[in-house]
Amino acid sequence: MNLAATLNADLHCHSTVSDGTLTPEALAARAHAAGVQLWSLTDHDEIGGQQRAIDAARALGLPYLTGTEISVTFAGRVVHIVGLGFDHTAPELIEGLRATRGGREARAREMAASLAAAGIPGAFEGALKYVGNPDLISRTHFARFLVDGGHCSDVPEVFRRFLTEGKPGFVAHKWASLKDAVGWITRAGGAAVIAHPGRYDFTPTEEYALITEFVAHGGRGIEVVTGSHTPAEFTEYADIAREFDLLASRGSDFHCPEESRVDLGTLPPLPASLTPVWAALADRIHRPTTVGG
Repeated sequence: MNLAATLNADLHCHSTVSDGTLTPEALAARAHAAGVQLWSLTDHDEIGGQQRAIDAARALGLPYLTGTEISVTFAGRVVHIVGLGFDHTAPELIEGLRATRGGREARAREMAASLAAAGIPGAFEGALKYVGNPDLISRTHFARFLVDGGHCSDVPEVFRRFLTEGKPGFVAHKWASLKDAVGWITRAGGAAVIAHPGRYDFTPTEEYALITEFVAHGGRGIEVVTGSHTPAEFTEYADIAREFDLLASRGSDFHCPEESRVDLGTLPPLPASLTPVWAALADRIHRPTTVGG
């Protein structure tokens, strides 16, 4: 298996185990059909779908890296840290993610109360209809309820009118610390990666603080090519990867065929001048013994 930067790796997507609409098995099949050569399922704060993903990938002859996306509170904002190539049976990681998921139901009920005050009743029960894992009820599930209930035309409109700071339905939640998230991943044998850094709207000073603290705690990579980045941001974060000597990652952040900006396996390759995260995790890749269909 050639582990060059041009490999069609997709190391960021979500299943019904968190806030995606496809099962781990369906995602594996979609990735394989799209020509993905190395895949990872990175459900939010959850690794309950990892063995299913490993088994599905193996049956298709698709190399696989374990994955998750951990919600972190940094400088008063939510930042996401992707973990790749870890031992998905590591007790500390399992317990850390369980604790991070705690409190989502209470938060969801507060979100529903806020929406009810704005004239939209029944949001908690409505959102639950879209939840595969009740422990991970999230804004995405509320967004689907608001679209299907006719309150908004699409998900982008939801986040313009609701569920964001200062709008009805927004409730802040304190997530894991950056130090804890990176530590859980690292001690389980994996590599921590800053997810979609262009989404956080940090000032240059805030972004520098995030990256330097991340590196100080043992963080190793950054997503350069991802579904929410523009071509200009591909270049910007490639430069940052070089500046901080970070491994580069690539992933669509696929959630749903009808909602996601980018499908599995369709992103441009990483710039060849970068060291891809998968090259550093070669011994952590689950490789099929035979190549299937």
